[in-house]
Order: sequence, then C-alpha cells, then structure tokens
Amino acid sequence: MKTKAVRLYGVDDLRLEEFELPPVDADEMLVKIITDSVCMSTYKAVKQGGSHKRVPNDVSTNPVVVGHEFCGEIIEVGKNLTGQYQAGQKFTMQPAMKGTMDAAGYTFKYIGGNMTYAIIPKVYFDQDCVLVYEGDGFFHGALTEPLSCVIGATHANYHTRKGEYVHDMDIKERGNMAVLGGCGPMGFAHIDYILHRDRKPGLLVVTDLKQDNLDYAASTLTVEDAAKNGIKLVYFNPTTSSDPVGEMMALTDGQGYDDVFVFFPVADLVEQADAMLAYDGCLNFFAGPSDTTFSAKLNFYNVHYNYTHVVGTNSGNTDDMKEALEMSAAGKINPALLVSHIGGLDSVAETVINLPKLPGFKKLIYNEISMPLTPINDFEEKGKTDPMFKALAEICSRHNGLWSVEAEKYLLEHALRL
Repeated sequence: MKTKAVRLYGVDDLRLEEFELPPVDADEMLVKIITDSVCMSTYKAVKQGGSHKRVPNDVSTNPVVVGHEFCGEIIEVGKNLTGQYQAGQKFTMQPAMKGTMDAAGYTFKYIGGNMTYAIIPKVYFDQDCVLVYEGDGFFHGALTEPLSCVIGATHANYHTRKGEYVHDMDIKERGNMAVLGGCGPMGFAHIDYILHRDRKPGLLVVTDLKQDNLDYAASTLTVEDAAKNGIKLVYFNPTTSSDPVGEMMALTDGQGYDDVFVFFPVADLVEQADAMLAYDGCLNFFAGPSDTTFSAKLNFYNVHYNYTHVVGTNSGNTDDMKEALEMSAAGKINPALLVSHIGGLDSVAETVINLPKLPGFKKLIYNEISMPLTPINDFEEKGKTDPMFKALAEICSRHNGLWSVEAEKYLLEHALRL
C-alpha cells in the first residue's frame, strides 16, 4: 500500500512524498486518515527539528510524519485486534502516551495526521489510545485532540486545604477564573468548554490584546449564554487600561482569581497572572514556549504565605478525549467554532512553516485533496469563478458561516484529488 505524507527531515524541512507502507502485523491497524487539524505544536517541532523533545535525533535520515489532530477510517485490522475494531469504523487517537515523549505526528515513520494511509502501531493499543468515533463527519473527531488539551489543563488545576496534604483537582467551583490571551484557537476552545461543562466558575474574565478577536469571541460565546449557565463572563482588552491588573482585581472585589490560565508565552502575561492570584490561587501556564530559556518573575512571598502555585500541561489524556467526544456528540460544545481555514495535503508544509503569521483559528487539512489553504470567509469571493467554492460558500452560510459535516461531505466529493 502506497501512502502520501508530509514528512519532517529537520528544521523547516517538510516534504510531501509518496512511499510504501509495510504489511500490517497482528497487533497493528491500517487506517485511512481523512482530516487533520494543524497545531502550533507542529510548528514548534518544525522549528526545532531533532532537538525537539518528541522528535528523534536522527530525523534527517529517518523522517517522521507530522500532524497529530486527526480522524479517519479503519481499513484493515490485525488479527489480534479484530474483537475491538472493525474495518469501516471511524476512529480518532490520543497521540500522547503515558510514560514516554513518543507521539504520533512527531516520532513515528508510519503514523501521523498529514498522510493518506497510515499504520497504527501496537503501543497505541496497549494504552487504549485508539478510539472509535461514531459522529457523522470526520472533522469533529480530528478536533477532539485539541479539545482534550484544554480539558486536561482544566483537570490539572488544583487547590489545597490548609493543614491537610490533599490536592482538590480541577478549577474551584463557583470561583473566580481568568483566561489571559484567551481568544486564539485554544483559548476559544477553552472558553467553550468552561461555559458548557458541569463544574463552572462564578466569574470568567477573558483577555486579548486584539479587539477584533475579543469582538468575535463575544459575538459567538456570548455573555448572555454564559449567564444562562450561571457564569458572569467579561471580555477585557488590557490595552484600554492604564492599570489592567487593578481593573481585573476590582471585578473580584479585591479577592483575586482562584484559577488563571495563560495562553501565550509572554513574561509580562505570566507576571500579570501571578499578581492576580487569590489565596490558594492556581496559575496554569498552558502556553508552550519555543525558547528553552523562557522565564518570568514569580512572587515567592505569596507562594509561602498565600499558597499560590503553578501548574502546566502539554497534552490531554485518553479520558480527556473521551470527554471531548461525549460533549461534542451531546452538542454541549461546538468544534466548528474553531475552524477558519480549509486546505489539501499539498498546502501543509507552507501552512505549518508560516502558522504564526496566518490569521484566524484552526487550519483543517483534508489529505485526499489538492487545495491551497483557503479561509472560509474567502469562499464567496472565490465562488465567483469556481463552482466548488460557490457551493461551499452557500453551505457555510446555511451553518452561520461555519464549517460543517455537509460542507465536509461536499468537499470530499468535489475537490481535486491529490
């Protein structure tokens, strides 16, 4: 079986290639990967090459397939897995395994999100990381991995009890919570999750330096919807204030924030978060820096006397993915809110290398097709000369301007094959 894949050979060296897959053994599975969502973590791996913690040192001679937020269809099941899986089922995966930094999209030759056909190795079945997906389309399944990351970050927060050596995991229920730099794709996913899960804060403050991002968030994840779910939601642009910390503290009557999540690796933002913490406040540094020397000041007086503390996560686990799938299937969260661009496998290399410069949210790749990365907002204009984009624009307009299962199905049936 031949496959087409985007492989990493080193720093900024991504190549779209065709090569032969080996036969599937008894403990493996052959799959067709339909779609993958491009992640900033892939950009970081491409910028670091073999020095990245998940990428092998010999990547220049043993390239790996990139992409780790994917969903597809099972083609062939090894004989030892036939009781668990069947050909024709949809699947998604948790790429991060326990006890190792190895992960699909960083480490393996034959499994990654940006390829047409792939082989899932035994180690993923040993850890129950391969999940059957029963949704109508594929892109919801691909987006469960990024959703699992914000779910995992939320579960990783903790609070203490004075005089006891106990950590109460998760955010403080009915507490004060802030998401700093929260209107990028992952911050957006986090807000959606927080508003619609069972355990909620009483106050949620979301900041961003770009007013357009805040306006879009406010029009989509609304203050009114938050209020219906028992949350006071405030969108705040720090650039409009001479004392942003003071203004945000005033929203808590000076008590501070029980949970603060930082979504951009900027020292000033980390220090701002530290200054906002309440007694026993938890600072979650979600943003993964590329700079291995990144650091920021921390108030150790408050660490000692006010029990403030810091956590960080870089992925979710399989249970987090299951929670994402369940909430998505129940309509509690809407992964389509995260998608801003659509492209084919031949657009991956350029997309990944330029990812920080590209506007919008998630870039969704369909591996079977040839298509430049295209903003959904540009479909109507392109539709003036291209019938496919005209149809896609009409479909998206029926879904409030969002990507949808209907749009996905149309694209897969009408787009140029790679």
